[in-house]
Amino acid sequence: MNSLVVNCSPVRTGATAEIVKIVSGQLSARYDNKSICIDDYSFGFCKGCRSCHKTAECVQHDNVELIMKEFDSADIIVCVSPSYWADIPGQFKAFIDRCTPWCNTHEPHASLAPGKKGYTIALRTGPGMRECERIIQSIEHFYGHLEIECCGSLGLCSVEYREDVCPRTEEIAEFCTKI
Repeated sequence: MNSLVVNCSPVRTGATAEIVKIVSGQLSARYDNKSICIDDYSFGFCKGCRSCHKTAECVQHDNVELIMKEFDSADIIVCVSPSYWADIPGQFKAFIDRCTPWCNTHEPHASLAPGKKGYTIALRTGPGMRECERIIQSIEHFYGHLEIECCGSLGLCSVEYREDVCPRTEEIAEFCTKI
């Protein structure tokens, strides 16, 4: 089985990346694992033209197609997202917007191979879980429209820097046992 861990942050070396590293290490023991960072890909914003509602394809041909190939080849997808103003980062939101051709709310639509399982890890700098819950809801909403089964989530509060992740390693590893 294949797993994909997505760093939804534009920061390749921060706390989110450290969590991705831990999750990837845990999953590599059981799955063929790949990790990607949303910022390693170049793509434009959705133009809102709705052409994909008729063709199941985007008029823009860029790296969104590459990311979706990674999603399609994975059996398990774990999105790890920090809080940017109480929700997912804009770069990841722009990617989600561009996934409309795969969205099950219109016909025709492209589709991923069936049977995928999705997990979410949200982190934020503050102490309350409410922002983490909002991030989890955003990603699970995205999974739902791609027909990826939502199978679990983890919220991590008071995580701002890489060094804040180390004391949470056991908690993250425990979550990974359920994947």
